[in-house]
Amino acid sequence: MSAVCAPSIRRLLQVVSPGVTAAMLRSYSLDVSAPLLRTQGYVDGRWVSAASVFPVLDPATGQEIARVADCGAAEAKQAVDAAYKAFQSWKRSTAKGIKVDQVHPADRTSSGSPRPPQEPNSPWRAISGSRFRKRKERSILLRKWFDLMTLHREDLAKLITFECGKPMKESLGEITYSASFLEWFSEEARRVYGDIVPSPLRDRKIFLLKQPVGVASIITPWNFPSAMITRKVGAALAAGCTVVVKPAEDTPLSALALAELAEQAGIPAGVFNVVPCSREETPAVGQVLCTDPLVAKISFTGSTATGKVLLKMAADTVKKVSMELGGHAPFIVFDSADVDRAVSGAMASKFRNSGQTCVCSNRFLVQSGIYDRFVEKLGRAMDAELRMGHGSDPQTTQGPLINQRAADKVEQQVSDAVSRGASVLRGGKRLHGSFMEPTLLVDVSTDMLCTKEETFGPLVPVIRFNTEKEAVAVANSANVGLAGYFFSQDVNQIWRVAEDLEVGMVGVNEGIVSSAEAPFGGVKESGLGREGSKYGVDEYLEVKYMCLGNLNP
Repeated sequence: MSAVCAPSIRRLLQVVSPGVTAAMLRSYSLDVSAPLLRTQGYVDGRWVSAASVFPVLDPATGQEIARVADCGAAEAKQAVDAAYKAFQSWKRSTAKGIKVDQVHPADRTSSGSPRPPQEPNSPWRAISGSRFRKRKERSILLRKWFDLMTLHREDLAKLITFECGKPMKESLGEITYSASFLEWFSEEARRVYGDIVPSPLRDRKIFLLKQPVGVASIITPWNFPSAMITRKVGAALAAGCTVVVKPAEDTPLSALALAELAEQAGIPAGVFNVVPCSREETPAVGQVLCTDPLVAKISFTGSTATGKVLLKMAADTVKKVSMELGGHAPFIVFDSADVDRAVSGAMASKFRNSGQTCVCSNRFLVQSGIYDRFVEKLGRAMDAELRMGHGSDPQTTQGPLINQRAADKVEQQVSDAVSRGASVLRGGKRLHGSFMEPTLLVDVSTDMLCTKEETFGPLVPVIRFNTEKEAVAVANSANVGLAGYFFSQDVNQIWRVAEDLEVGMVGVNEGIVSSAEAPFGGVKESGLGREGSKYGVDEYLEVKYMCLGNLNP
């Protein structure tokens, strides 16, 4: 474990932003239990090295916290082959094992244990000897994985804070959120139902079977380095698929810690594989994961531009795909809204993870009648609630952006807006490294860069509007449609706007909408498919039609 100390950032933050918490002047160290700090790839149940390594940096300080195996095309291919081999047995495992006390007395031996599978009269005969001994099937294993995540939540949260920059409170929240998908899909594994369809002919029966698609390539982003994995992998494993995970190069430690806990939970070798790699090796690894004929499914969360590239790569072998791509969420406040609730919703939606979530509000549209009041209260809330610093400090609510490129983008958007007539009411300054002050802009117009592209940073551009029709038109002008939010107390307006917004998820009088129980996904260029909820498993299943004919009615 390496201590993290950066005197240069401490000096500059003290000069540039006197309000930065004094805790930023301390040194910080990543201190987690040794088994969870893994730095090798995980393939076929083994920890594997690569020809080289790449550094993982703390975005708050720029200091190296670990060096991780830089897997390439060869390791990716090994992982795909291992997943394909494991799929042949994993797909035949049951959704839930039968416990000893659930076995009928007639199916017990004289000693009281279940009859072994070779006895033809026992319902256990379809389960292999290994499965019979372990009595651990998909639901039980996912639940065990959930239990282990909950047990180690503090250490898992520390990994997120140090490699992603999130405040510790948010990192703990992500682990709870991440684990909830394993719990949810451990239960959904038992509810993958087929169907019986009434036949038009008397001598035929129509059956619909749901079967796992096969090996799934899971490509995840850095902003939720744990939850984006479990939301995909939980569904895949519940359905009977096996997976190869490629985590973002900025945040591989969380993925590798999940692999360690999966192994402890008893997930069989080859079912869950992780191939970390650097930015330089990403194209080669991505090529394997998106074109190998043994891969049947691709699930990706990231930018729309990258998603389009992966879609083209998947097209040659016609793979099943799920894409959760970019967002540019509108946040509309109508005159009828409860302004205090709208401000609270804006704070929650915008400043979580310093504005680095795909469902963050990007374009704030406030009706003329309450515009000044909303802006004033939002500015006061920012002053009172936001504290910048290292995520390990308990007072910190705003950590750094993931890297300097991210801060450059926000700085450019602020500069562009000001050059076009916007005014800065709060923040606006670029600090040392990748820190950016939470910024409030007013007098914003739709020709400004911040209203045309996703920000992924702590920037609040507020646009004034007069009519509902005008607000909805601006909201729907984007070529993406992931999430949208609006605040109103007019019931008729609530139904109209909720239906008119061209997004996959709508928060009405609410700034945070994600949960394991609800479907997550967008429309237009925000992606394909849904994650989480009862619909998440469907993304990893094929429907097979079976016709049983020549029956004697």
